[in-house]
Amino acid sequence: MSRNPKSPRERAARALCRFQVLPENTMHDGKPMWMSYLEEVDTVLAAALTAEEWERIKAEGPAER
Repeated sequence: MSRNPKSPRERAARALCRFQVLPENTMHDGKPMWMSYLEEVDTVLAAALTAEEWERIKAEGPAER
């Protein structure tokens, strides 16, 4: 098991990078590429989860927008 488990937001954003065949950790605008997908991830998670689940997910992940 990973020492620092990734948040659901980060895992989803990294998955979108892989889907687009982009390197997850390449720097883009001063941040890892996967972080550029957080807006899309947040939109989907907010629509798919209950308000309570979404608030919990946002609170647990260190990934910034």
